[in-house]
Amino acid sequence: MRRVPLKLAIKTANSNKMPFCNPRRRPPLAKAAVKGRPTEERFSVTRLPIASARFIAAALIFSAGVGSGLLVAPHQALATTQEKPADYVKSFSGSYLAARVAQSNRDLSNASVFFQKALESDPDNLHLLEQAFSLSLAGGEMDKALAFAEKLLEADRENRFARLALGIQAIKERSFAGATGQFNRALDAASSELTASLLAAWAKLGAKKPDEALAMIDSLKGPEWYRIFQTFHGGMIAELAGRKDEANRRLAAAYELDSGAIRIVEAYARSLARNGEMEKAKTVLSGYAEQVPNQPLIMQAMKGLDEGLTPAPLVKTAQEGASEVLYGIGSAIGSDRGGADELAAIYLQLSLYLHPDSDLARISLGSLYEQLKKHEQAIEVFGGIDADSPMKRNAEIQVGLNYNQLGKLDEAREHLRALVDANPADLEAVKALGSVLRQHKKFSEASVIYSLGIQTIKEPRRGDWWLYYARGITYERTKQWPKAEADFLKALELEPDEPFVLNYLGYSWVDMGMNLDRALKMLQTAVQKRPTDGYIVDSLGWVYYRLGQYDKAVRELERAVELKPDDPVINDHLGDAYWKVGRKLEASFQWSHARDMDPEPDELKKILRKLQVGLEEATTEKAEAADGTEPATTSQ
Repeated sequence: MRRVPLKLAIKTANSNKMPFCNPRRRPPLAKAAVKGRPTEERFSVTRLPIASARFIAAALIFSAGVGSGLLVAPHQALATTQEKPADYVKSFSGSYLAARVAQSNRDLSNASVFFQKALESDPDNLHLLEQAFSLSLAGGEMDKALAFAEKLLEADRENRFARLALGIQAIKERSFAGATGQFNRALDAASSELTASLLAAWAKLGAKKPDEALAMIDSLKGPEWYRIFQTFHGGMIAELAGRKDEANRRLAAAYELDSGAIRIVEAYARSLARNGEMEKAKTVLSGYAEQVPNQPLIMQAMKGLDEGLTPAPLVKTAQEGASEVLYGIGSAIGSDRGGADELAAIYLQLSLYLHPDSDLARISLGSLYEQLKKHEQAIEVFGGIDADSPMKRNAEIQVGLNYNQLGKLDEAREHLRALVDANPADLEAVKALGSVLRQHKKFSEASVIYSLGIQTIKEPRRGDWWLYYARGITYERTKQWPKAEADFLKALELEPDEPFVLNYLGYSWVDMGMNLDRALKMLQTAVQKRPTDGYIVDSLGWVYYRLGQYDKAVRELERAVELKPDDPVINDHLGDAYWKVGRKLEASFQWSHARDMDPEPDELKKILRKLQVGLEEATTEKAEAADGTEPATTSQ
């Protein structure tokens, strides 16, 4: 029974659902480049743990005592390759103000340089020293950061985060007694603090004191959810100590607490296999694979077991174990998107400092750059994944998507097309390239890409609905409705009642005057599934409008506008409905509002005409134009 669903690793479920509304309006991703609207999907094959708020709180317990310097600007972002600050900023006040401006601009690298310049003018300023220390850590400048940590301890012997950093340095250098001393000092004021306790336990294991390490793990006192950390890290420590039965027992308890955490799944399956329970290990891995298909690390582990290979423990040294602690916390903070960007970067950089080959920490760092819209840095980090890593291909997908976010369509297309050509069965690469092409309205080209992927599917599975849905959109946009309709129906066959498909197909039928009763039921179901999705609520309102049920249309369209007040199509629809129920002044207001929201050119023309002559005249002109007759003119 999963009682504490703390997710410690890559999750891909639901990564491909898009907030598409209807086929007649610009999709959200297409507007993202010019309006900053949310992208339609995230390819979380390389996404790192989306942990619960409890996990993030655990990470922040330690940093709460580090002083005001570390989290002064919680909205800060990574930026390690920005242009260096101008030489003319020489005064203390100029450097300090420039540092704060850099922080507000989410530019940690320049903030770090400016704080260091200010520190040169006032070397005894503890606040500046703390800022220089934390920013150096966040930027991966470990030599500088550790030197600052030494200075911090000279001024403040109880600075817990400085002791954390120096303890991690000692683990790196295999000075485990020194590391234990640093962590114990950090624990003086908070004996049950999770982060330092786990790191201290790994240091004791490095000092060949497994009994003391496990006793420290077991003595942790805290909330119920501490148990998952105790069982997980306790199991890995027991594994390295050669206590296979104890490791298996502890990791089984961790798996019981959260069978959806990839690091726990990996560790437990490896432990089972090393204990000779190969079939049970395969069952554990296949259970995860059913929930998250084609996860590279799981696929690699399953392949090894099928070949009869006995896997190594998840971590092989005390340094790697401590790195695992820091990676888990850093990725959790980063995925929370709560603003503690600098803190997330610090933990991930420290994790990589201890274990430079940690693909998960590196990918989590790249994901943090993406989240902070530092796409050039994300490309650099993802590109650093080793060519023989199982995560390499997924990292390369993210490289292509980041090129697209930089507005480099040619580079994005070339990069992703190379991945698709090399392996059309890699459906994540197909989805990524297809979505990039759709964003840029290259629907015919996207159709070809989606078809390449679909052709490799021998037996369509439930999770394949999205490919048919996406290809159906490209067919609809290129006026190939029979093909589009077939794909939408196939998507619904694979995933019945999927709200995005119900919405798109139902709205299309309504817009063409087809299957109105069935379309109404489909859209009602879609709204039940996603009652706060303004696009889908708009579609339901519009089908009521097309059915002549104008009061119901007004009710739903008013709610849609409340949910998506900045969408021109929804406001336009509400104007039409107001006109039909006699609220003509309000209709003109809604049309004017829609006019000012940057609608599509064709839609803008219709809105302007309605503002000139009213709905009936504009509709008559549209019908006459469709019949090939000359529209009536109106004197001005």
